[in-house]
Amino acid sequence: MRAVVYDEYGPPGRLRVEEIPVPAPGPDQVLVEVIATSINLSDWESLRGSPFYARFGGLRRPGRRVLGSDIAGRVEAVGSDVTRFRPGDAVYGDNLVHKGGFAQYAVAPESALAHKPPGLTFAEASTLPQAAPIALQGTADAGPDRRVLINGAGGGSGSFAIQLAKCAGAHVTAVDNAAKLGHMLSLGADRVIDYRSEDFTRTGPYDLILDLVAHRSVFAYRRALGRGGRYLCVGGPVRKLLEILTVGTVAARATGRRIGVLPVRLGPKYFQPLAEQCLAGEVDIHIDRTYPLDEVPQALAFHGEGHALGKVVIDVDGRAPQA
Repeated sequence: MRAVVYDEYGPPGRLRVEEIPVPAPGPDQVLVEVIATSINLSDWESLRGSPFYARFGGLRRPGRRVLGSDIAGRVEAVGSDVTRFRPGDAVYGDNLVHKGGFAQYAVAPESALAHKPPGLTFAEASTLPQAAPIALQGTADAGPDRRVLINGAGGGSGSFAIQLAKCAGAHVTAVDNAAKLGHMLSLGADRVIDYRSEDFTRTGPYDLILDLVAHRSVFAYRRALGRGGRYLCVGGPVRKLLEILTVGTVAARATGRRIGVLPVRLGPKYFQPLAEQCLAGEVDIHIDRTYPLDEVPQALAFHGEGHALGKVVIDVDGRAPQA
């Protein structure tokens, strides 16, 4: 099968297309013919090997040669212990542990997959498995008249988070670069901020901050929160995460605020609710660009450099727009 592989951490230029064997599913695994894969920040981090936790599978060299965790496709074969799927089923899921989505076939645990709703195309379904849990859990405290700020709101998880917070009745401030301001307004944001020209930590107070690109001081985050407010970050440099978990926790608690890292729970139970909201017309799926398998390096560069408005999708064989 054709797959995009890499053997060293580094820039997108390290990626190349190769013919490699089709993987065989284990007893509790499913072999999926991949039709679409969406790109996540975890793919960019795993490619570069940074932050350091992205090297969990291999300190010097990647533990997995093929990236791509959010997959949508059809079941090709199942392991002996699999009971929920059979060949031909349309499925989607977050294969974060095994990855392999930038290829014609990928092996995934049965537990990571769900049946794809007929009302979603394969491309649309591939955008949900990793971004949906982050957005849903990150905005769980949003509610009527609550002031919510989302930093890094123009990408995949952020685009969903804006809409979910608005659905909950919150006043939403969305932060990203200037090129994404119009996109964020179109999703319903009440106010948008270009982080390059305005310090969002001085625009509060906010009841909830969901930070998808944590880089600021915990004291700046505390300043942006109202009393009783909560700050949650998803990912970031190891040093920053440790600062948030230690200094941030103590500093916030002393002033009636909460600062911490969002422990995202993954799996069908946590992404299917957003699929239902998308089907009901409550939340829109925005796919900025679709690339063929041969252009995965370009797609990762576009995403990693912060240009994507919503999600970027890899159309493995030209069938991603189909339901």
